[in-house]
Amino acid sequence: MAAAAAGPGPGSGPGDSPEGPEAEAPERRRKAHGMLKLYYGLSEGEAAGHPAGPDPLDPTDLNGAHFDPEVYLDKLRRECPLAQLMDSETDMVRQIRALDSDMQTLVYENYNKFISATDTIRKMKNDFRKMEDEMDRLATNMAVITEFSARISATLQDRHERITKLAGVHALLRKLQFLFELPSRLTKCVELGAYGQAVRYQGRARAVLQQYQHLPSFRAIQDDCQVITARLAQQLRQRFREGGSGAPEQAECVELLLALGEPAEELCEEFLAHARGRLEEELRSLEAELGPSPPAPDVLEFTDHGGSGFVSGLCQVAAAYQELFAAQGPAGAEKLAAFARELGSRYFALVERRLAQEQGGGDNSLLVRALDRFHRRLRAPGALLAAAGLAEAATEIVERVARERLGHHLQGLQAAFLGCLTDVRQALAAPRMAGKEGPGLAELLANVASSILSHIKASLASVHLFTAKEVSFSNKPYFRGEFCSQGVREGLIVGFIRSMCQTAQSFCDSPGEKGGATPPALLLLLSRLCLDYETATISYILTLTDEQFLVQDQSPVTPVSTLCAEARETARRLLTHYVKVQGLVISQMLRKSVETRDWLSTLEPRNVRAVMKRVVEDTTAIDVQVGLLYEEGVRKAQSSDSSKRTFSVYSSSRQQGRYAPSYTPSAPMDTNLLSNIQKLFSERIDVFSPVEFNKVSVLTGIIKISLKTLLECVRLRTFGRFGLQQVQVDCHFLQLYLWRFVADEELVHLLLDEVVASAALRCPDPVPMEPSVVEVICERG
Repeated sequence: MAAAAAGPGPGSGPGDSPEGPEAEAPERRRKAHGMLKLYYGLSEGEAAGHPAGPDPLDPTDLNGAHFDPEVYLDKLRRECPLAQLMDSETDMVRQIRALDSDMQTLVYENYNKFISATDTIRKMKNDFRKMEDEMDRLATNMAVITEFSARISATLQDRHERITKLAGVHALLRKLQFLFELPSRLTKCVELGAYGQAVRYQGRARAVLQQYQHLPSFRAIQDDCQVITARLAQQLRQRFREGGSGAPEQAECVELLLALGEPAEELCEEFLAHARGRLEEELRSLEAELGPSPPAPDVLEFTDHGGSGFVSGLCQVAAAYQELFAAQGPAGAEKLAAFARELGSRYFALVERRLAQEQGGGDNSLLVRALDRFHRRLRAPGALLAAAGLAEAATEIVERVARERLGHHLQGLQAAFLGCLTDVRQALAAPRMAGKEGPGLAELLANVASSILSHIKASLASVHLFTAKEVSFSNKPYFRGEFCSQGVREGLIVGFIRSMCQTAQSFCDSPGEKGGATPPALLLLLSRLCLDYETATISYILTLTDEQFLVQDQSPVTPVSTLCAEARETARRLLTHYVKVQGLVISQMLRKSVETRDWLSTLEPRNVRAVMKRVVEDTTAIDVQVGLLYEEGVRKAQSSDSSKRTFSVYSSSRQQGRYAPSYTPSAPMDTNLLSNIQKLFSERIDVFSPVEFNKVSVLTGIIKISLKTLLECVRLRTFGRFGLQQVQVDCHFLQLYLWRFVADEELVHLLLDEVVASAALRCPDPVPMEPSVVEVICERG
């Protein structure tokens, strides 16, 4: 079959092959196949269902463009057996039938479309034929209409010109009739009070009467109209000067007078004078509300009254003035600005007086709402009267009130802090007065810290209302920057922290002033409070402030580290003063016990003096008190127990007493020399050394002051033998109990050893008591 598609070979006739009649069938099928490929937009390889061969010029490719049947048949005969040739033929017949079926299906599917398209085209031809007929009829009708119109215009041309002339004459007669009736019309309008209608009539006829005033009839009408107009202007002025009507009615009067040709400058002065009277009445009403006899309304009601009365009236006056006297130019605008500036300043003074009365309250919500309404009300006059500066003045008032409010809150925080200190004083004094236990220092400290922090948070929440988004003035530059940074952060929070530190430092005054009446426990509590502020509270408060107020101002602010350093210095000064005060209390007891006793004629010691027991008791109480607020601290490690040094503490005094009798008459000088030489090699004791923030350092400072006072008092006295022994017993008792309170117990040994040695130097007969006896007396005491 494929061979037949190639046509007869050379030398063969049309009837040589039995397949001759079917030679053109493959060619037709190939063309049909190509048409299908073109219809579906497929390439040759895609139409066959497999990709194109590797060589598109292969003559043996059935689907190729260069297919050669002879070559293909030769190739099959050479390479394929008979069975395969028969299979190929069968497969080819099947493909041909399939293609024929597909083509038939395609024809059937498109046949309906072809029929529908044919029907559509036939219908369009019919419709267009009808449309052409209608257009022809329309063109014929238009031609007829045009012809009739031309005939009518030609017929009525003469009559149209006559009608036009008659219409012009009629209009002129109506105008003349209006002019002749104008005096009576004006008189009737004046009698009925229709002043606006009368002015409009006068305005319509003024130009015509001016133009034809040389004619006697028109001059008579003009004279009558001028008389009536003068009477109308007089009535309008009378109505305007009465001032009983509001600003719109008065503006209407001025507008009518201007339309009648009255002088604008004179009307401008009268208009402002009448407006001043009404606005001053509003100001007097506001001032009456601030008087002493009637109770002043709340600030919100006051600002509402002022806004609805004075501010609204000023807006109406400004709008009417600008509309009526716009022709006055810059001079008129400046006159209005001066008018508004003068009355506005009086209104602002009244508002500030009322706002000043509100400074005593603690709640800012009502005040902020009043300021918001006050600021909003002045937007309109501020826009109308930009030259008067009303909006700027209102903003300055709001800013000033905000600053004063911050100062009020600062005073409130300071008063709250002083109140907490007063409560602490009462709590510290109450147990002693009632004879019962009161709250501990730790509890008092926690109460003071929480109370101050709650007051700070309440103040921040209160002043935060000034920066709320719904408040009209919160977007002003002052409230976006300076109010938040310099006002709230620096003025309120930093100012209060520094004020608190200064107040605490004021308790460190010298005795005889405020510091003399300050309870030592209060000094200790304030010291711990300032230390807590340095470690955590200051950072927390400033972080809370920055988060709430979003401080964006570029102005320099106080660093947290600087405030913390100030608080730590305050805590150090308070704790140092606490050490001095407590040391002074114990020192006074020791000084009186030394100065009020006759050491030369004293009896042989049998007990420890009561004052020494009191010193140990007070030191123990101080240790407990300090331990409630401060940590223990670090003690210096000792190589031996202090109790083992009972008999070696006073070695220098015993040695001096042993060797002194063997000296010549110059022995006292030698004894002093020995004591001074020993001091050169002993460690120097700094009595007023810096105090650290722990219990051991505090107790060490107090004990150093006390023992140094005892030493200086002993140096001023002369002792007998038993007096020296009493000092020896007292010092041994102090050594038994005081060493455990200090950082280095050697300090107590050195000071007490020096006390006994100083007493021995001032004793004519220095015979010390046996250590075992001293120990027995102290244990019994």
